[in-house]
Amino acid sequence: MLNKGLEDVVVATSAICDVKGDEGRLIYRGIDIHELAERASFEEVIYLLWHGSLPTREQLDGLKADLAAHRAVAPQVIELMKQFPKTAHPMDILRTDVSAAAFYDADAWDSSMESNLRKAVKLTAQMATLVAAIERLRKGQPLVEPRKDLSHAANFLYMLTGNVPDEVSEKTFDIALTLHADHEFNASTFTARQIVSTLADFYGAVTGACASLSGPLHGGANTAVMEMLLKIGDEDKVEAWIKDALANKQKIMGFGHRVYKTEDPRATHLRRMSESLGQRTGQPKWYRMSQVVEKYIKQEKGLNPNVDFYSASAYYVMGIPTDLYTPIFAVSRIAGWSAHILEQFANNRLIRPRAEYVGPTAVHYTPIDERTPQPALR
Repeated sequence: MLNKGLEDVVVATSAICDVKGDEGRLIYRGIDIHELAERASFEEVIYLLWHGSLPTREQLDGLKADLAAHRAVAPQVIELMKQFPKTAHPMDILRTDVSAAAFYDADAWDSSMESNLRKAVKLTAQMATLVAAIERLRKGQPLVEPRKDLSHAANFLYMLTGNVPDEVSEKTFDIALTLHADHEFNASTFTARQIVSTLADFYGAVTGACASLSGPLHGGANTAVMEMLLKIGDEDKVEAWIKDALANKQKIMGFGHRVYKTEDPRATHLRRMSESLGQRTGQPKWYRMSQVVEKYIKQEKGLNPNVDFYSASAYYVMGIPTDLYTPIFAVSRIAGWSAHILEQFANNRLIRPRAEYVGPTAVHYTPIDERTPQPALR
């Protein structure tokens, strides 16, 4: 039976993440996302995804120290970044950075568990450094060196802005990282697993995952949401704009999900974050506009917002440029990618699906002078 897009096709077993679409639940290693978002730090979530259980205090301190020790990026990669066009998209830069970083890791092609864990630490630590560097370089600002005394969330915001964030901003961003850390066999994660199933290297898998994440039907959706809100501009124009867009068959990004039949549980937290951040920064209109869009789409299409919808306005009022949303997604999702790469390597089988052939049959070779022009494939 053909299942387009591999919808509902189970291709492997995994102990990392469970998405219960009918119940609207997301579970990391047996722990509900609501509990993790409310109680755990992102570093605890990283350890949980990689090792299968929450860390002891000693284990958590060890992971924090390892991440802090590997935040600095090879200077050759920074020099390479300086040569890129200022107009290059941040995701294209990030994808290239990850690929280039392999040249400066002596363990790049060592696929042992110990080596892969080291690479997981390096890439998780350095993804944040790279994204912050992308933003500062294109603005002509000096790079901000990472600090070892800050959490992963706080250090990223510090490298991005040059200012140590307050506790509310740090906690808010930490929760956002937790919410985006993993989501079962989504497109980018499946890409990473498919790549390493050939026994390709860790860096190659993450490079491919970055490319997959960049698409507007995956990680690029929240950028499209904010661009829509900015285009609408005012609260009193929202309903008319959405009505006209639907009449013209325009896709409204940030709604619906391949798996969830109820509300995306991540959207529950991001909605609250969008509202509180909007009030705190004196920019409540973006949340209010989002509420109007959500109500209208729910009424007309029966669709719920997904993780992308409210993350757009939450990041915007934090002062994050819209085209940096997807790279920030990668700052979080590298934790999940790494967990899945480790799991794939531990019990590998080459991922090689089949296709249902629908082309012509019984065609024979025609000498070139006897051929007639045929319409080009579209």
